[in-house]
Amino acid sequence: MSEAQRVALVTGASTGIGRAIAVELGRLGWPVAIGARRRDRLEETAEEVRAAGGSPFVHELDVCDAASIDAMFAACEAELGVVNAVINNAGLSFPGWLHEVSNDEITTEVTTNLIGPMLVSRRAVTALRDAERTGDIVFITSDAVRYARPRQGVYTATKSGLEQFARALSMELEGTGIRSTTVRVGPCITEFGAAWDMDMIMDLTGYWQHYGLQRHFGLLDPADVGRAVATVVTTRPGIMYDTLEIQPECPVGDDRALSPGVVNDLLPPH
Repeated sequence: MSEAQRVALVTGASTGIGRAIAVELGRLGWPVAIGARRRDRLEETAEEVRAAGGSPFVHELDVCDAASIDAMFAACEAELGVVNAVINNAGLSFPGWLHEVSNDEITTEVTTNLIGPMLVSRRAVTALRDAERTGDIVFITSDAVRYARPRQGVYTATKSGLEQFARALSMELEGTGIRSTTVRVGPCITEFGAAWDMDMIMDLTGYWQHYGLQRHFGLLDPADVGRAVATVVTTRPGIMYDTLEIQPECPVGDDRALSPGVVNDLLPPH
């Protein structure tokens, strides 16, 4: 797989981790198709991809809608050729006690975080296999897979399911040169929880501390995740990563016990 010949596609590319991944792939000089529901924010991502040296291709995308997925792939293929580096990044969470989370919120979360990546991957793999091309399918997940988060149970379940799907897909694709890889992300500064009420964030932080789920204030930058993804997709043919987990270190010299009252600058983990 020659780096110069790769065509990338990133879902959920309008902000945060998705934008950082697109920019990092653009830094390789690749054409990068960027998809999300917010066209105005995609244009901002496109500017950053272009500034990094890449060639952005902007297209609206709703991973919950199979027709939208087909439309984006068809447009990208017509403009750039077969997509051979797909990054399944789109995701969301509606935190809360299970009995207080609505049926629609559960359905939306499962569809966005789990079914959507399955549909995107199916479309990508179909094109690669039909064209007898090699490539990479990457899944962005969360350390909630290892540390289940109460009051974020649906999110935990979708990311756990996504990792198992990635492993099953990897076995299906043995011998094809198409790699299926998970990049598991720890706490990261993004807009992921921007819509969450601050009182809820404070409550969750203290609640998770009770279970030992948040030990320090260290946070990743989205660019850290972008570099991890670039490492995965530029690894030479013949080897692969199964799961690459990226975590922040505890800030040097910071031995404070986490307190639910000290969260003003703390965003929810990805």
